[in-house]
Amino acid sequence: MHDLRVLREQIDLLRDGMRRRGVLDTLAPVIDRGQAVERERRTLIQAVEERKAQRNAIAQEVAKRKRAKEDADDLIAQGRALGDEIGQLEQELGSTEAELNRALLEIPNITFATVPEGGEENNVIVREWGTPRASAGVKPHWEIGAKLGMIDIERASKVSGSGFVFYRGKGARLVRALLNFFMDVHRDEHGYEEVWPPLLVNRSTMTGTGQLPKFEDDAYATRTDDLFLIPTAEVPVTNLYRDEILEADSLPMAFVAYSKCFRREAGSAGKDTRGILRTHEFDKVELVRYATQENSGEQLEALTRHAENILERLGIPHRRKLLAAGDTGFSSAMTYDLEAWAPGVGAWLEVSSCSNFADYQARRANIRYRPGKGEKPRFVHTLNGSGVAFPRTIACILEHYQNADGTVSVPDVLRPYLGTDVLS
Repeated sequence: MHDLRVLREQIDLLRDGMRRRGVLDTLAPVIDRGQAVERERRTLIQAVEERKAQRNAIAQEVAKRKRAKEDADDLIAQGRALGDEIGQLEQELGSTEAELNRALLEIPNITFATVPEGGEENNVIVREWGTPRASAGVKPHWEIGAKLGMIDIERASKVSGSGFVFYRGKGARLVRALLNFFMDVHRDEHGYEEVWPPLLVNRSTMTGTGQLPKFEDDAYATRTDDLFLIPTAEVPVTNLYRDEILEADSLPMAFVAYSKCFRREAGSAGKDTRGILRTHEFDKVELVRYATQENSGEQLEALTRHAENILERLGIPHRRKLLAAGDTGFSSAMTYDLEAWAPGVGAWLEVSSCSNFADYQARRANIRYRPGKGEKPRFVHTLNGSGVAFPRTIACILEHYQNADGTVSVPDVLRPYLGTDVLS
């Protein structure tokens, strides 16, 4: 969410930010409405304050007359009339502030100046690691996974519908191995606090990280409790300190969490429908950091390197991509996508998005810190990234480490967790 001062004092910056994202034409009416409502809000606040001052003055005069044993009925009537008027104005103010809040919730974050403007055609590859394996002769992961008895999509479809998967035998063990490996590295070497979050969260929590109201159609919701299955552990973990004030010496804070993730993927029909590249339920380890404005840039670099380190240890060729403004997520101010090479499908697969949200999420969730004793609280900067997502990482392992005899070699770092050198 944006500071109200953006509508009041930095409207050109806001409009330019939406232009860089390519959504100015769509959001111009929302911005105009927000400006008008913000002006109305200030007018109502001033009117309420003026009438409260008048009522206070009348109350003092009433008290003065009563001490002098003079009649004050006329003033008491005026005071009551003012009270009724104040009540009406405050009701209008509440409605105006709610409308202003709705407008602000529709406006995405402003990306940093270092982010290229435009759509995905302006994304920039900023780092590459490893040598991508040639695709010739490499079977896609769904074929090799089915052959090895690791992936069962057909029976998952029977049980749950399309977009689900059974991991079986060594496939299930591979999932568990990745979970333990990811968590061990991020906790023991990268210094993250391990968190095991709830999978159901309330509407305020989903709003705090920007999933609502914009992406409600993508969320799975319970029928009677107004709770949502989380699309990522980012949601509950970022909200861990919602409506709290932290001390400056506690920052930066770093959390790592494993969770199931649930996404309806509304509007994605026909995209990555084969195999396990796009499913409604999947596993992911998430990295979340709280930082200050002064160090959130270096915190983004640290978080991204931690995710890259996982891919390097797995030996999977990958690249880091800086997303252009029009391809950057709704709440993000800057995002790096990490894409791993999958030779069986001949494509770069996004396995992590590492983002700096600046204070956008913190304003929605009211997460603040106090810079020093007696100083006014400031909003933290929030960051997150996958460290990393399981399905596409599994696809890359099955394809990159595939052998001519139909077996799959196990990456060195996973062998202690799996207890085998080869999947056969």
